[in-house]
Amino acid sequence: MTENTSRRGLLFGAAAVSAGALLTGCTSNEPSDSKDEPAGNDQPAADDKPGKKVTIGFAGPQADHGWLNAINDNAKDRAKKYSDVTLEITEGSNDTAQQIGQIETLINKKVDVLVVLPADGKALTQVGLKAMRAGIPVVNLDRIFNTPQAYRCWIGGDNYGMGLNAGHYIGEKLKGKSGARVIELAGLDNLELTKQRTKGFDDALKNYPNIKKVARQAADFTVESGQAKMAQLLQAQSKFDALWNHDDDQGVGALRAIEQAGRDGFLMVGGAGALSAFQAIKQDDGVLKATVLYPPTMAASAIDLARALGQGKGVGGMAEFEIPASITLYSAVVDKTNVDQYMPTGFQ
Repeated sequence: MTENTSRRGLLFGAAAVSAGALLTGCTSNEPSDSKDEPAGNDQPAADDKPGKKVTIGFAGPQADHGWLNAINDNAKDRAKKYSDVTLEITEGSNDTAQQIGQIETLINKKVDVLVVLPADGKALTQVGLKAMRAGIPVVNLDRIFNTPQAYRCWIGGDNYGMGLNAGHYIGEKLKGKSGARVIELAGLDNLELTKQRTKGFDDALKNYPNIKKVARQAADFTVESGQAKMAQLLQAQSKFDALWNHDDDQGVGALRAIEQAGRDGFLMVGGAGALSAFQAIKQDDGVLKATVLYPPTMAASAIDLARALGQGKGVGGMAEFEIPASITLYSAVVDKTNVDQYMPTGFQ
């Protein structure tokens, strides 16, 4: 899916924005026209009203995974929302040289802002620097460049937080069970994101001394690998109480293997937020009980941030004049209690 980003700065979402708005409106008993009112309350903030026209260049990798396809869709749909935004979008590529060429074309077109989800953050750092030096601010989406000088703002998911929240969810469900056994179906082990998800999961389980992780297999984010590796786990483990699967796409295969083996009696937690996972959670007639988000809506937020940059505005609900330098999205747990709320965001 994505490379790791260890930048876990500002937790940004509806709750954070609402809290900011609440603080602005409710921290004083003075009349609203008080002369002592902070100047920050009058700062320009991006909103839905048409403003300065902005051309945003968008470059991402090939959409060879449901999550990546959802990234592209979120960016396109968000741009259409604004009459003052023109989106110049490249054909996705996993070839770093080709993506560098595509971004250089956008630089030469003199777009106002760039949004880049690099196929390889390290390999594309130089072209990010080139854009910034040309006076084109860059919103670095998820897979992070090697230096903050290559972007104005980074926004992305929290891989460690995914594992942490999955572990706590499972831990609380098994809290009263003595000798509980947990297994893990990870993603590609050569990716830092996989290591971060596993680390977060393991760190969460340390809070539950009754739980032991007894097995782990690494798949590769595909349905086929999920099915094959899950079959191996099932063969090796005759009894366990919970499974954490890093990715909902490979989870489709994992569920096939579970069904073919006729196994149940445990709970499964997925990862990312696929529509198929949400539907299974809502139906609640199988082992899949929850999934931990790695929200592709970050692409829509990246368009919002790019538009604000292009218009020289800040973020609504925050006192600062500028958009933040780093935004880490929260990895919410979706289960049957809140699945209806998240259903419209599920990707296919």
